[in-house]
Amino acid sequence: MTEAPGLPTQRPRKILTQIAPVTWEHPADRAALQALRAVPGFDQVVKKIVGFFGERGIRLLFQANAVRVGPTQFPKLNALYTDVLTSMDWEPRPELFVSQTPFVNAGAFGMERPFIVINSGALNLLDDDEMRALLGHELGHVMSGHALYHTILVLILNVSLGFLPFLAGIVLLPIQLALLEWYRKSELSSDRAGLLASQDPPASLRMFLKMAGGGDMKEMDLNAFLVQAKEYEETGGAMDRVFKILNTLGQSHPFNTLRAAELQRWIEAGHYDRVLRGEYAKRGPEAESRPLEQDIDEARDHYMKEAKAAVQDVVDTAKRAAQAFSDALKKK
Repeated sequence: MTEAPGLPTQRPRKILTQIAPVTWEHPADRAALQALRAVPGFDQVVKKIVGFFGERGIRLLFQANAVRVGPTQFPKLNALYTDVLTSMDWEPRPELFVSQTPFVNAGAFGMERPFIVINSGALNLLDDDEMRALLGHELGHVMSGHALYHTILVLILNVSLGFLPFLAGIVLLPIQLALLEWYRKSELSSDRAGLLASQDPPASLRMFLKMAGGGDMKEMDLNAFLVQAKEYEETGGAMDRVFKILNTLGQSHPFNTLRAAELQRWIEAGHYDRVLRGEYAKRGPEAESRPLEQDIDEARDHYMKEAKAAVQDVVDTAKRAAQAFSDALKKK
């Protein structure tokens, strides 16, 4: 199958020495996180869950039925993970586990010592290059400090409140929706981290194609998938956009077509090439001094572009309705 046009060619992977997460973080991710922290009751929920489970309890909860990856356990995956850690210049090495779970997914969990869990379904579906992108994606979550909030989200969504009695009396729906909105934006950030770790744009985009279709690349075409993604973003009227918003409200991940389109835009804008040339923020004062206002301004542009498209659809629909009404009156 052919690869997408206009993408950078593959090259030997570079070590991105002391790269800071702000290099790849989507501004909407950072702005959504600030909005999440401002939701009434959120800090209380975090403190109660962390206080109840503790570091050890969280680890036992997520790794109880999984295999820890190492030189003798999934050695090929262990070697790919080492490649990713080297490319991102990251230590200490977060523990990596494989869980016997048929659907394709992965996650970063924990608190002070985050760890990564890869579902066995991903091992069966992805090739080595795509797996580097997935491992880099999850490492990006760790490096950005997402693991704690992801853990909170998973517990709220999947654990019965009967097992979390200490959350009784707290209005959880606004917190849940804010967590989901933030996590969807954090996925866009970590998709970029996965690309930087693998340094293989076609493989990073193929990962979304396989996650969407679950098939063999002999039966799928990346170019056609990217065209499909573009069509999803650009076609449809006002009601279509409303349905798109409603369809994603309860989702923890953006749709794979949108993730592919967003990552391709980041590549085409030249950000990926600039990072490989060494033009990126380093960990330390340079990254920490980035003003939040800059992220909020960029995030506002991101959200405003989405809102403007929806409003334009409504305006166009109203204009067509008015014209149709006027035409009908003229015929009488």
